[in-house]
Amino acid sequence: MSRFSSSRLRSLRSAAFGADPAGARLARIRRSPNFADGSFQNPVGARTRPSGSALEFAKGYFRKEQRARRAPAHPVPVHATTLADLAVPPAGGLRLTWMGHSTVLAEIDGHRVLFDPVWGERCSPFPFAGPKRLHPVPVPLAALGPVDAVVISHDHYDHLDMPTIKALAGTDTVFAVPLGVGAHLEHWGVPAGRLRELDWHESTEVGGLTLTATPARHFCGRGLRNQQHTLWASWCVRGPEHRVFHSGDTGYFPGFADIGAAYGPFDATMIQIGAYSEFWPDIHMRPDEGMRAHLDLQGGRARGVLLPIHWGTFNLAPHPWAEPAESTLAAARAEGAPVALPIPGEPFEPGSGSVPDLPWWRAFAGDAATAHEAAPEAPAAPEPPAATEAASARQSIAQDATDGEPGADRRKPRPNTPGPEVAGVG
Repeated sequence: MSRFSSSRLRSLRSAAFGADPAGARLARIRRSPNFADGSFQNPVGARTRPSGSALEFAKGYFRKEQRARRAPAHPVPVHATTLADLAVPPAGGLRLTWMGHSTVLAEIDGHRVLFDPVWGERCSPFPFAGPKRLHPVPVPLAALGPVDAVVISHDHYDHLDMPTIKALAGTDTVFAVPLGVGAHLEHWGVPAGRLRELDWHESTEVGGLTLTATPARHFCGRGLRNQQHTLWASWCVRGPEHRVFHSGDTGYFPGFADIGAAYGPFDATMIQIGAYSEFWPDIHMRPDEGMRAHLDLQGGRARGVLLPIHWGTFNLAPHPWAEPAESTLAAARAEGAPVALPIPGEPFEPGSGSVPDLPWWRAFAGDAATAHEAAPEAPAAPEPPAATEAASARQSIAQDATDGEPGADRRKPRPNTPGPEVAGVG
């Protein structure tokens, strides 16, 4: 390679790629019981590269009618009064606010934990390419207020967002990350003293909370040269009164039962149920597997509340946009398990006895909707869903749902016009 081309390639390397672990950090990685043969290992075997025919995948992925189903037909709403709602402390001591994808603000026993914060417009190392948001973040990051801990599940772009981390680096928050991920954060300006870098089953104390990294079945990497030198994890957070679980990205594996036995049961689980495909069956869960994981974590009982995450915000897989939510709702009803289905930015208290559980997405899905035998028939989508019509659609869904049960108080949603889609799998 010529000196010019080598220099040009280096200049194209975005800061968003992060940094590779080195020195004492790399030495600690190599001592990990989960590191062998030069890379981190999954708790059970997993294919981390797409399987099957790449040609068949591409034919389906880029087919016009399939592309149309992978995005909503109408602007996706976000909760209009998130900041005002968050200004009032949770009555029961635990409140969750899904900001979209895997980003969740958990207010637990007087502390605030922010999981996988992604405020960027694209989950990509470049601002001009990569999967773009299908709805805005419900609130500006600067308006969110103090956060005691930021928890990162792994270093993929849809979970670890450089602009968001840089914005949080100037605050007093603590960052709890899997082993090796700290190299990226230090590269972006997070002081080493505010990093808590954990291997599986290691814990750290933040205020009155115990944060524990637990196993997941996934992989890592932010560039073409992926050395598997950063760990991936699920997380358990335990307060004096409440416990929650965040899955990060993971394929199903029997270890969920062990995690539940050691650290549960949980008042709420935040479980990845989107961006699955038959081409990568080992590293992302389907909705039925997500429900199975939730039950495993709860000792086999339908208790606590399941909050589905990793769907609705970015187009990352071949399935229709609304399919993960529909299938999760059907699985929850089949098991008699409580499930929360908030619009992005809608806070709810898992222990309140009234969580948002109505299929709000049906009014916005269009061709992205998918019929499901176990779910109630969807009402027709509004044309077009302006802000006032969106609120009417929510009310119509509440009246037409087959179970007839009232959901939580649902204030007027705020719509968004999605930008052009750029395909990507993360």
